[in-house]
Order: sequence, then C-alpha cells, then structure tokens
Amino acid sequence: MKDFWLDRPTFVTGGAGLVGQWLVRRLLSMGADVVCLVRDWVPQSELVRKGLLDQVKVVRGDVRDQALLERVLGEYEIDTVIHLAAQTTVPVANRNSVSTLETNIAGTWALLEACRRSPLIRQVVVASSDKAYGEQPELPYREEMPLQGRNPYDVSKSCMDLIAQMYAHTYQVPVVISRCGNFYGGGDLNWNRIVPGTIRAILRGRRPVIRSDGRYVRDYFYVEDGAAAYTLLAEKLAENRALSGEAFNFSNEAPLTVLELAGKIIELMESELELDIRNEATNEIRYQYLSAEKARRILGWEPLFTLEEGLKRTIAWYRDFLGESYA
Repeated sequence: MKDFWLDRPTFVTGGAGLVGQWLVRRLLSMGADVVCLVRDWVPQSELVRKGLLDQVKVVRGDVRDQALLERVLGEYEIDTVIHLAAQTTVPVANRNSVSTLETNIAGTWALLEACRRSPLIRQVVVASSDKAYGEQPELPYREEMPLQGRNPYDVSKSCMDLIAQMYAHTYQVPVVISRCGNFYGGGDLNWNRIVPGTIRAILRGRRPVIRSDGRYVRDYFYVEDGAAAYTLLAEKLAENRALSGEAFNFSNEAPLTVLELAGKIIELMESELELDIRNEATNEIRYQYLSAEKARRILGWEPLFTLEEGLKRTIAWYRDFLGESYA
C-alpha cells in the first residue's frame, strides 16, 4: 500500500535499532514523511552508512521523555507511530534490570500518553515480543495465552504489552501490538548474538562461540520481514479500527535450536570451523516459538523470506560491512 504511506507523517522510535533501520528504509521507499527518535549516535548503523538519516527528520532524545514526545507529535503533526525503542538484550537486562524496565515500560507509557493527548494520531504500532508470554505449558505461543514473563527482559515486554492494551481499551488510543521471534539480519552490531557473532567469527577464521548449550529452541525472524509486518499492521489498523488492542504473532513457524541455526550459517558460508559451546546461559526459557495463524487469517500476512534467503542476505551484509572479499 505505497499510496497509504505517501507523504504520511510517521514517527519511528528506535529507528537506529536493528529492525528500525530496515523499517526506516522501507518507509522511505514508500514515500513516507519520517521522523526518527534517536538516542545514541552509532556511525556504523545502516541509517548513517547509507545516508538514510539525511532523508528523515531526526529528534535526539530519550523515549521516556514524555514532554519531548508530545512536542514531536504536535510540531510534526504525526499521524502514525511505530514504537520500536527498547533495551532488547536479555543478558543486559539480567545484569541491569532497572535500565531495561525504565526504558521498555516507562518509555511505552510515556509514548502512549503522548499519543492519547494528540488529536492527530490515527495508528500506533507497538513492538512487543514472544518473550512477553514467558514460559508456557503449551507450544506454540498463541495470542490468547496469558502474558507471564518472569525474568527481567520478559517482564518488561509483558508489561509494555499490557500497557498498550490498556491504552487501547481504556482511552481508545488506536494501538495494535506485534509479537515477533528473535530478529536477525544485517545491521545487528551486538556480536554476542548468535547470528552476527557466528558470521563474524567465521569471517575472521575463529571458532563461533555458543554461550548456551546450544539446545535452546527459538523462532528466528528476518528483519525485512519484521519491517514489512509493522507497516502492514498500521495499514490494517487504518482499514479497521476494531483491530485496536489486538496483538499478532509473526513467525516463519520453523523453530530451530541454536546449534541448528549456527550449523546452517556454517553450511551457507562453506566453513569447516567447529563451534565453541560454553554452556554459560542463565535465566532463559528453553523452548519459545510462535503460531502466526491469526496474522495469516486476519491480516493476510505471510513472510517474504525463507530462513535460508534471510541468512544469505544477512551473510552478504556482514561480508560487505566487515570489508571482506570472498568468492
């Protein structure tokens, strides 16, 4: 729906993050008038490397600053908000829960309160996570299951998800919620994550490190599919206001163990390196994966990329980024 986005004043929080970079690229390709909230200057990010920041309006600040958010929504006459800003790393949350809780929970209510006070807001997309479900007795996760995070990151996502539902049901803010699996793709500079860490290690000729025992099961969701899911949610909410307050899972519905994913990367990169399995992970749920049946049925959604296609594009990005040249 490129016509939907043409000249649409759109506010993206977390635009410099992994998925945010690809979302901004997608919105610009469809002609949106994009305003980005950026906290930190990261010169290696796609926004900077590809000159995307030169094509958007940039607001420097913190997502917890409600006064700033109200100013942005008002002065730029924002119509659509896509809220991605968050502390997204589980080990960081385990080490420093307060900063994660403040950013993910307080940042969400600050933004949604600002949206509630703005008469111009028509659509708000809030990025929750599969982690919001916590540990469930049945798999895959479905949207009707309770949100019951127990560890710091999971709790932060459960709370922000419930807060988004509260603003939809109590204050009629037009909010729809996404719950996605583990994102991967070019632009992820957190080398402790399995995909970028494995790719970089292979390109450097080192054994890839697996910090868990490698048997944790997850959904792995390509960033460009994530960006497409967020824009689709805004479009569908514009068509049908009754979707406000609803949550949708997005997944390729092909869960893998960490060992299987790392093995796939090694295979695609034609490497003979062996994994360095350290079994150090703590406070993480063993099995997490999603059903995307509701998104397929109600939104007509389907992924644009298979896992292999997404990994090939990701590997190509890191080869370019790290300045390596391989046949």
